[in-house]
Amino acid sequence: MFPGIGTLVNVATVLLGSGIGVLVGHRFSRRTRDVVTDGLGLVTLLVAASAATSVADPAWSAAVGSSAPTLIVLGSIVLGGIVGSVLGIEHGLESFGGWLQGRLARHGEDPSDPRAAQRHRFIEGFVTSSLVFCVGPLTVLGSLDDGLGRGADQLFLKSALDGLASIAFAASLGWGVAASVVALVAVQGSLTALGAVLGDVLPAAEVAALTATGGLMLVGVALRLLRLKQLPVGDLLPGLVVAPLLTALVAALR
Repeated sequence: MFPGIGTLVNVATVLLGSGIGVLVGHRFSRRTRDVVTDGLGLVTLLVAASAATSVADPAWSAAVGSSAPTLIVLGSIVLGGIVGSVLGIEHGLESFGGWLQGRLARHGEDPSDPRAAQRHRFIEGFVTSSLVFCVGPLTVLGSLDDGLGRGADQLFLKSALDGLASIAFAASLGWGVAASVVALVAVQGSLTALGAVLGDVLPAAEVAALTATGGLMLVGVALRLLRLKQLPVGDLLPGLVVAPLLTALVAALR
C-alpha cells in the first residue's frame, strides 16, 4: 500500500460517520444528543488518561531522570500555550470553521434554527472534532509510520474509532464534524510527509513525551465535551512539538 492510505481511509470513515450522524441526529431529542456528547466526553477522558500515563514510561525516565517527565509536560503545556495564543491557533480554527459554515450553509442545518445558534453549532462541531481527531498518539505515530512505509495499521485502527465517534458527534453537532476532515488531512498528511523525510521513528523517550502531552490535551477536549470548561486546546497544540524537543534537550544536558 502507498503512503497516505491511512489518512484517506480515516477521511472516508469520518465523512461516512458524519453523514450517518446527521441523518439520524434530527430524530433524537436535544437531551439524547447531549447524553451522547457527554458519553463521548467520558470516553475521550478515558483515552486521555491512558495516554497521560506515559509520564511514567521507563524509557523516558531513564533518559531524563525520574522527576523530569512531569516537569517536561508542564513546560510543554506552558510554552506551547504561549506560542499558540500568540499565533492565535484557537481563534484561527474558530474563524476557519465559521468561514466553512458560511460556504456550506446551503448544505447545512435545519433552516428553522436561529442563524447564530446554527453558526455556533457548526463551529463547535468543527473545532471539537478537529481536536479529537488530530490530537493524540495514534495521529502522530500512525502518520509517521505510514510515511516511513511501516504500514498504516495504527491509522486503520484510528479510522475505525474516528468513524464511530463522528456518528455520535454529528448527531449532536451537525455538519461541522464532516468539515474537520480539512484539519485531518492537513495534520496527518504533513506528518506522513515528515515520516517519509525522517527515515526513522522518534526515540522512545520522545515518543513518550509526545504521548503524555497529547493525553493531557485530550483531557481539555473532554472538559469541552462535558461542558465543564471551554479550554482553548487549540492554543496548546504547539506543546506537541515542544515536548520531544525539551526531552532531547534535558537528555543531552544530563
